[in-house]
Amino acid sequence: MLALNLRTYRQAQELSQEELAHRADIDRTYISALERCVYAASIDVVDRLARVLGVEAADLLRHPEPASERDTPAI
Repeated sequence: MLALNLRTYRQAQELSQEELAHRADIDRTYISALERCVYAASIDVVDRLARVLGVEAADLLRHPEPASERDTPAI
């Protein structure tokens, strides 16, 4: 989930891997590896990435809601 969420949040903010890496003080190749599920991230790295992206660390690890639940109005 981290790989998918990391890429989704990064692209939504129109950040390159290089810019995200610079802001989080992480090597760009490490960001690439995380997005490709090559490496696992420590909680410290997840926290740093979340802070840069302006989300909670848990948001990077959470399964996204299915579109049908997200688009259905609450009654």
